[in-house]
Amino acid sequence: MTSAPDFTRVLAAIGALLIGMLSYQCGAALAKHLFPVVGAEGATAYRLGLAAAILLVWRRPWRCAHDRRGLRALWGYGLAIGAMNLMFYLSLRTIPLGIAVALEFTGPLALALFGSRRWVDFVWVALVVIGLVLLLPLHEQAQPLDPAGVAWALAAGVGWVLYIVLGRKAGAAYGVDAVTLGTSIGALLAVPVGVAHAGSALLSPALLPFALGVAVLSSALPYTLEMIALTRLPARTFGTLLSLEPAIAALAGAAFLDERLSLLQWSAIAAIVVAAAGTAFSLRRAEG
Repeated sequence: MTSAPDFTRVLAAIGALLIGMLSYQCGAALAKHLFPVVGAEGATAYRLGLAAAILLVWRRPWRCAHDRRGLRALWGYGLAIGAMNLMFYLSLRTIPLGIAVALEFTGPLALALFGSRRWVDFVWVALVVIGLVLLLPLHEQAQPLDPAGVAWALAAGVGWVLYIVLGRKAGAAYGVDAVTLGTSIGALLAVPVGVAHAGSALLSPALLPFALGVAVLSSALPYTLEMIALTRLPARTFGTLLSLEPAIAALAGAAFLDERLSLLQWSAIAAIVVAAAGTAFSLRRAEG
């Protein structure tokens, strides 16, 4: 029987993860407001550049000795962070936030389903396919999606897969400092691209509060809360809760960006959320 303190720790971890996901999507909505001034590239530079600075000052990873055998994985992980964020923000230029996250989410979902042979997992695959067919611009919709935006979101999903695979290896070698070092490496990719696109506009004092908000809400805060949840929740529970992300993104887009989705698009997001939750639950039963 679970003791009261343990139950409280679990509830706190669940709350931390939910707040982290909400923070992440609110940060993405705030970043989209910067697009008219600095573009998606500049917003990515703000996010990763300032987040790296905050995490470096806070964590000071140079104080600890690390196993250099994980250096290649760390660089791959960091470059995946930079590329994934850049491609995700490029997708947000032309498609709604909830749809972009749902499309991006198919990357880790495919990774979870890869190699499965159980019949129930093919149900989740079918739901993902249905969701994609409803989302992709393959038919006439009231709000047709931009093909380039869809392509960028799907490419970000590939980056998310690399982030997961390489992040595990980097985390094994560098522990919690992998997030700080990986974000810093991602900034090395994103900041030059942002500077090349936006130039001196990035130095505008009027944009700094918004840029800091993006960095804190999209990276520093959710990554910290995510780490708290990871240390207190089983991986399968973490994965199940993470499946709520596309729906949270859609709600954030509606609340902060006035993005309205059709019933068909909401149905597609719901199918992907159910597939993600079902996959996580199936993995739990297989491991148990």
